[in-house]
Amino acid sequence: MTTLSTHVLDTMHGRPAAGMQLWLNGPDGEALFAGETNTDGRCPGLPELAPGFRYALVFAVAEYFAAAGVALPDPPFLGNVQIAFGVADGGHYHVPLLVSPFAYSTYRGS
Repeated sequence: MTTLSTHVLDTMHGRPAAGMQLWLNGPDGEALFAGETNTDGRCPGLPELAPGFRYALVFAVAEYFAAAGVALPDPPFLGNVQIAFGVADGGHYHVPLLVSPFAYSTYRGS
């Protein structure tokens, strides 16, 4: 099995994105996990994943920035950000998200 972690950073404010809702979907789109980032922008409790499949982390970006008092256009440029990723082998996968209301980036971390 493969372990998974994420870390969300609010690049607009230069801080961890605490309180962001997120979901993990499985290979067939089924919901595997629903949670919220902690004060450090991390989400403990993500389930282990089986290698050989694609998964998706979905982050509620617009909801987070609206709750932080950021004036967003209607509709927001970014609503939910989905990061689809493949798990080729066992070990650990870290999928961070650096995000602002108008841009995001990700990479496979360690």
